Amino acid sequence: MASDSMDREIILADFQACTGIDNIAEAITLLELNNWDLVAAINGVMPQENGILQSEVSQANIYGPHRQAATAEAAVAPPATSSSSSSPPSSSSAFCPVLPSRHIVERQPRMLNFRVEYRQRTVEVVVEEGSAVGEIKHILETELQVPISQMQLKGWKSGDVSDVTVLRSLHLPKNNSLYVLTPDIAPTASTSQNSVLQESLNQNFLLVISHREAQRDYNLNFPGSRTIQETPLQLDLRVEDGWVKRNVSDLTNIPVRHQQWEGWPAAASDDSMTLAASGISYPCHHLSVCRRSSPANNQEPTEECADVHMVSDSEGDDFEDASEFGVDESEMFGMGSSTGCRKAALMPENSENESDALLHFTAEFSTRYGECHPVFFIGTLEAASQEAFYGKARDRKLLAIYLHNDESVLSNVFCSQMMCADSIVAYLSQNFITWAWDVTKEANKARLLTICTRHFGSVVAQTIRTYKTDQFPLLLIVMGKRTSNEVLNVIQGNTTVDELMMRLMGAMEIFSAQQQEDIKDEDEREAREMVKREQDEAYQLSLEADRKKREAQEREQAEQLRLQQIQKEADDEKEAIRLSLEHALPPEPAEEGGEPISKLRIRTPSGEFLVRRFLGSTKLQVLFDFVASKGYPWDDFKLLTTFPRRNITQLDPASSLLEAKLFPQETLFLEAKE
Repeated sequence: MASDSMDREIILADFQACTGIDNIAEAITLLELNNWDLVAAINGVMPQENGILQSEVSQANIYGPHRQAATAEAAVAPPATSSSSSSPPSSSSAFCPVLPSRHIVERQPRMLNFRVEYRQRTVEVVVEEGSAVGEIKHILETELQVPISQMQLKGWKSGDVSDVTVLRSLHLPKNNSLYVLTPDIAPTASTSQNSVLQESLNQNFLLVISHREAQRDYNLNFPGSRTIQETPLQLDLRVEDGWVKRNVSDLTNIPVRHQQWEGWPAAASDDSMTLAASGISYPCHHLSVCRRSSPANNQEPTEECADVHMVSDSEGDDFEDASEFGVDESEMFGMGSSTGCRKAALMPENSENESDALLHFTAEFSTRYGECHPVFFIGTLEAASQEAFYGKARDRKLLAIYLHNDESVLSNVFCSQMMCADSIVAYLSQNFITWAWDVTKEANKARLLTICTRHFGSVVAQTIRTYKTDQFPLLLIVMGKRTSNEVLNVIQGNTTVDELMMRLMGAMEIFSAQQQEDIKDEDEREAREMVKREQDEAYQLSLEADRKKREAQEREQAEQLRLQQIQKEADDEKEAIRLSLEHALPPEPAEEGGEPISKLRIRTPSGEFLVRRFLGSTKLQVLFDFVASKGYPWDDFKLLTTFPRRNITQLDPASSLLEAKLFPQETLFLEAKE
């Protein structure tokens, strides 16, 4: 253990020498975030590729027995309006240079968001685009306690991928949804039994709390995952001006230790129980609260703090842990005195996510400085950047990052006189997306530096790190650009309303010039796209018209071919019948014969004559067949005599030529039937 402690002291000394971080607590926090890996910790805080500084720290310089300082130019102190508010960095920072800049441009890696569902759980994973699929599985293995060998990651748009597949090669959007299958792991019985409870945990409950003494009702909304102990301390309250976080003690002026509740179900006996499991009515449950009757009430101080209600030593047994308010007991109770007062932190130290932390920040800021303040963006810094930088060019705004520090003497003046000034509030609301963070606690500051490094690069984090406590609050003005984001200005707390407005307006002038160029480029691009769309539409209409015309021609040709085929079949059939009749005719008799001969001349519609001899005893049917064999079927033509006019085709086909008086000769003519 002694050796391990000695190694960490050496690592800590090397880390401070290379980064110039004098604050030991901050240095230890950053080393612990990197598991005391010196190289990883230095790479996390120092610019490596695209920043203004490019320092290379070799393994020998870091771990060698005789540590040598890395040569670099002296750090340039940030600009200050007065000598009393700013001081140059100490000489220890010469090991690794620090360079704050008004214009910081650094290429940042593209981050991908994955929402991974596994049975009743949902895990949010954020990785770089250059990572492999296996890295997501390693994160899920830690979160879900599922071995990678039994894990199947599904939902890829390109089908199944291997663990070594690089995410960049899949061309994924920024937000993705996946799910995990574990065929070899059977669902536990508790999974199905807790499904109803899990659904209740995700529901929102409405508590209608009646303050009997003030005769006033409060409507409070909160998730079912909130515990009973947390319920009276941190709730979302709907008031006329929006959602704020309030303590019930702030609403009713009843200290938590003196609150007496009615209306909780009998099952809600444990304060650590979640509201979903407590048995309260959904979606609305009615409660009432009043001040508990106690002789100790007469001993309460006449003046209570806005955030922490102080009590005398005699009441110390029933007072809640001071850490609930973000205040150390030693700070609250000065040598047994009950008159000390300290404000609750604007931001809790161990908030689960950025949105909850910012909700708490907004509520506490309103409590301290009033409701007239900039509208702070509730969400992650990445979401605020998306809102400000990545919409339509006309809708883009500047991003204002407000960094608060309660340990600075300038904080109260800056917040109350600058941030809450009507002109500043109106100007920020109209032209900026304002995102805030409290760096009073070292853990919150380290978390902010990690967030800034992830979204803006290490140079921005290094710039924030260079400012001393008495230079806070800070207002960073960030402008989005095509390839990277640029910090236009860093406004310190020692300023005036007029100077703050002038610097905001100066940033807006730079942004407006860039925005006009972006709008022009966007309009030109949309115009080109519109022309292309119109050309494509006209081309498609032309293709459609050509297609319809071609189809009509093809239908017409097909119909002609069909009719021709029908006609050909009919002609073939007629020709076959004609040939059959021609072969079936009896031979023409000679002129000199024993039997009577009838010589017939038949005039066709074309003016030609058909001449043939027939025996007088020949049936009329044979005459009809002869005419049909010449192409004039008796179904379509009628055979007429000249004078007197008779229709021979109406006579009995079985009668002879003699009976039809067509002897010894006769001239006939063919006429088409109507």
